Amino acid sequence: MKVFYFLAAALFLPVWCRAQVPASTPPAIDETVPAESNNYPPGPDSQPHAGVAAGKIFTFQLKDSKIFPGTTRTITVYAPAAYQGDKPACVYVGLDGLGFNAATVFDNLIAQHAMPVTIGIGVSPGVAESSQPPENPRFDRSFEFDSRSDRLARFLIEEVMPAVERQPAADGRAIKLSADPNDRAIGGGSTGAIAAFTVAWERPDAFRRVFSAIGTYVGMRGGEQYYVLVRKTEPKPLRIFMQDGVHDEWPGGPEMGDWWMSNQTMNRALEFAGYDVRHVWGAGSHNGSQATLLFPDAMRWLWRDYPAPIRPQPPGNPVLKAVLQPGEDWQVAAEGCPAGLAANPQGQISYPDAQPSPCGGTAGAEPFAFGADGTLHRANSVRNITIRNNGDAYAVTQSELWLIRATGERVRLDQDLKGASGVALSPDGLWLFVAQSLSRSGLSYRVRPDGTVDAREPFYDFYVPVWADDSGAAGIAMDKDGRAYVATRAGVQIFDRNGRVAAILPLPGNAAATNLCFGGRSFDTLYVAGGGKVYRRKLHVEGAPPWAPPSKLPPWGAG
Repeated sequence: MKVFYFLAAALFLPVWCRAQVPASTPPAIDETVPAESNNYPPGPDSQPHAGVAAGKIFTFQLKDSKIFPGTTRTITVYAPAAYQGDKPACVYVGLDGLGFNAATVFDNLIAQHAMPVTIGIGVSPGVAESSQPPENPRFDRSFEFDSRSDRLARFLIEEVMPAVERQPAADGRAIKLSADPNDRAIGGGSTGAIAAFTVAWERPDAFRRVFSAIGTYVGMRGGEQYYVLVRKTEPKPLRIFMQDGVHDEWPGGPEMGDWWMSNQTMNRALEFAGYDVRHVWGAGSHNGSQATLLFPDAMRWLWRDYPAPIRPQPPGNPVLKAVLQPGEDWQVAAEGCPAGLAANPQGQISYPDAQPSPCGGTAGAEPFAFGADGTLHRANSVRNITIRNNGDAYAVTQSELWLIRATGERVRLDQDLKGASGVALSPDGLWLFVAQSLSRSGLSYRVRPDGTVDAREPFYDFYVPVWADDSGAAGIAMDKDGRAYVATRAGVQIFDRNGRVAAILPLPGNAAATNLCFGGRSFDTLYVAGGGKVYRRKLHVEGAPPWAPPSKLPPWGAG
């Protein structure tokens, strides 16, 4: 019998080998899309349970908004039965109202200790009446919810939540809302979903848990730009749950984009960037049926491990990985300082005055820079200046670029600049970067051997926030690998050597950056002025001071 098995194996061996040879015709790919189905009946956690006390709900009208003037809207407030009013509760803000059977879900999950005691606030979009009501009112929903700005976040924080706290609960208990961002969640569907994400994105100091259903990450008001912005920006301390269906397309606006593909692309961007994100895809269309089914599990997932704080995750962006020092964050170096700052050859940071206090500068002081010998150079009637190793200087006015030779000779190199505000040399001294605060681009010049320039191009494309018309760019610093760091409205934008924004470092509170420089003993600490403070952050790279001897850069390609 043993011989028989051996022979049988030997006889079958050639057949098995032939089966491994690739066929000349590849197998067909199954591209079948599941049939559309919105059959997602809510589960047991979305149904009232015997023995589970129901929370109380009340509504009120919110008018006289200063952030969205002329609008009126309904605010719905849910207070769970477990809420005693003796201490602040966690918060869930639902955009377009609470939705998703939220009150019943919260009753059940709070009773199961699957989420903390949470007050729900449903916010409807604003409507402004015309001068001839009820004719042709202005519907603010898309403006309020689709816009990528901090206006809705400020509205919730500054107007809605204080208004809720002024209302007594249905049984007379005072409403107290936690101010801890770790205690706050926000969610919505469609335009309400991108709005929920935007609120947390703009204000992670106020909201950190996001529920996004059939999100409108399309070309309504720039939502399609999130895919790239998420990839480039240092990760924020957010947790996001996403839902969508393969047949999702809003029939009222297919020209705006592909909802299904946009949600997948957004999810992939979040995963790449390093976020704590989970998605569930279905076969539904543009409606809330699957989201309602998933809402209890989404809340469990978003609130899991509470009260452990949600923290930013390590970045996936390779530039951020190369630049950032793990465990290092922004620290306040000085309070109330002016925009101008520079480092001497010892890496010590100075401000534009001679007072001993590190924060004694005055706003609007004349620009200054250090030379290679440590001499402090001031410049009259210019906006920014940088000193070369040979003692020559480049300076910019509002509209002009100048070369000021060490001999005192002045040469105007260019004019008609758009709010020139920063100037920096590449570490090898071969290229000059000029930032333009009143433009969306920065200029690149080739530096000739005699210090003059040519080959001007609008080479650097800035990311400009949706609420701004220009970059607001200011100071520039270079690292030894040739990356440029620019102070802008969006924080610090880091450019690769092909003129592309490769990474963005927001400042605390999303403050606009107004100037920056490298400093510290090894010039590996980035100092940034913004929001009336100077922040510092130790990086994994070293800066290249303009007065340092020219250094050869690592190889680089066309990109």
